[in-house]
Amino acid sequence: MSTIRAVRVETCGAAEQMTVQAIPEPAPGPKEVRIRMSACGINLIDTYHRSGLYPLPLPTGLGCEGAGVVDAVGEGVDDLVVGDRVAFAMAMGAYAESIVLPRASLVRVPADVSDEQAAAVLLKAMTVDYLFNDTFPLKGGERVLFHAAAGGVGLIACQWAKHIGVELIGTASTQEKCELAESHGASHCYLSDTPDLPDNLRAHAPQGYPVVYDSVGKSTYRLSLGLLAPLGTFVSFGNASGPIDAVVPGELALGGSLYFTRPTLATHMARPGWMQASADRIFGLIAAGALTVEINQRYALEDVVRAHKDLEGRLTTGSSLLIP
Repeated sequence: MSTIRAVRVETCGAAEQMTVQAIPEPAPGPKEVRIRMSACGINLIDTYHRSGLYPLPLPTGLGCEGAGVVDAVGEGVDDLVVGDRVAFAMAMGAYAESIVLPRASLVRVPADVSDEQAAAVLLKAMTVDYLFNDTFPLKGGERVLFHAAAGGVGLIACQWAKHIGVELIGTASTQEKCELAESHGASHCYLSDTPDLPDNLRAHAPQGYPVVYDSVGKSTYRLSLGLLAPLGTFVSFGNASGPIDAVVPGELALGGSLYFTRPTLATHMARPGWMQASADRIFGLIAAGALTVEINQRYALEDVVRAHKDLEGRLTTGSSLLIP
């Protein structure tokens, strides 16, 4: 029986819970496709799955995003053939040499986008897509606050905001990261751990921001809530510093009839046609030169523990990949 290498988690916990194991090579069933992986995206949600913050049935694989080449198709798949290039996001088990997925979970990768670009960008850019176009739709001309502006999602958000004429004010954990965010389109970026951060951010929006996009969570929630304009929207889409303790309705009222939302990419991907349409928007921005994919870290599959530690330690910028 043929085997492949894949990352497995038997018990949730620290990064060391991940091991690379030899498992049977999967075979596609009806309406399924097997992809030989070229690159696997690494995202914060992977650490939530590993730690148990987002519980999964155990044992489990990890990794939601990747790209590669079709090397087997199941019965009923008539629009993909062996050799086609495809990518996916939000499909568990990407940290592996190959994966079997439903045809409906895949998008085609155009010739002018590389496998590494697709694997590094799709989940993060789809996140920006639903944040900017579905959760709090931006028309251009707004001034918004975006935390962790130099992360994988953040750098894409900086570029996308600039492209559509939105002034993005960001925060980041180091001066180097702030400079990186500004070089990618952020109007301003401030150190997240300085005492004058609230004053710096308030100076750009004395009446408050219409929206705050926050993937940091616990450590930024109170600050963000206080910076919103009346009828402003707090968009929580991650928990890098830990989950928010509680959302108190009375505080939303006192802040000026504020809105709080916790959207997920999975909800949007379940909408018929949304995934391919989003991918087409993203690949179009790349082809037009409006979106550059920053792949600043590459790890071998066997270095997955270090990859997660680097990500959780905020030692990375842009996107990270596992190369099987």
